[in-house]
Parts: sequence; structure tokens; C-alpha cells
Amino acid sequence: MSMTDPVADLLTRIRNSNGERHEKLDVPASRLKANVVRVLKEEGYIKNFRLHRDEGKPFIKIYLKYTEKGEPIINGIRRVSSPGLRQYAGYEKMPRPLSGAGIAIVSTSRGVMSSQKARQAKVGGEILCEVW
Repeated sequence: MSMTDPVADLLTRIRNSNGERHEKLDVPASRLKANVVRVLKEEGYIKNFRLHRDEGKPFIKIYLKYTEKGEPIINGIRRVSSPGLRQYAGYEKMPRPLSGAGIAIVSTSRGVMSSQKARQAKVGGEILCEVW
């Protein structure tokens, strides 16, 4: 069975695992998902991630991050662009979730990066999701 929106599936798995306070989760791998997870790690929203291959099928093992009190670091994660309605923005109009307290993950011609890095590099692209 093919998945219509693999990025939305990734975000939903992270949201659900976060809500249940799981330490880690496994997600079927793709290059785009790996890049989104890499940005989450660079921005400090997850502890780590590893690419694995089990019986020929690649997957990503994501290690979630919590505060010392056990509260999740990711308070919200939302898909912005979808296969039916793509959302694009130039670098001047990059979103700033929660007035800069969160990040937007953007797919640009220079790869997947946070909206802050896209603004600095002066490149626009497709807004994949917002995290806060």
C-alpha cells in the first residue's frame, strides 16, 4: 500500500510517541524524512536518530528528547504543505512559528533546512512543517 503523504505520517508518529512519552520510535525511511529528522536534531528537538536496515527495508530510529521533569521538548508539530496544496514562501516571507520561538522546516534548492537558515542563505522553498 502506498502512502499519500509520508511526511505527515512521520510527523504524526512523532506527535503520538511524544504524547505517550516513548523514548524512541521507528519510521520507514526515505531521503526526505531523514533530512527532516536531521533538521529536528540540529535544532535540538530530538536527541538523536539512526538509519537502519532490517530485512532489506530501511527505517529511521528516532530518539525523542524530554526535559528533566519529563515534559516533551516538542510541544507542537504541524504539517503546512500537503500533496494537495503546496505552500511556498520566499526568504523574506518565511514563517516564524510562535513569533520565533519555533521553527519551520523548508525544502529549498539547497536542501532541507530550518526557515532561519533559509532566511540567512536567502533562499525560498516549500514549507514542509512547523515545530514548537
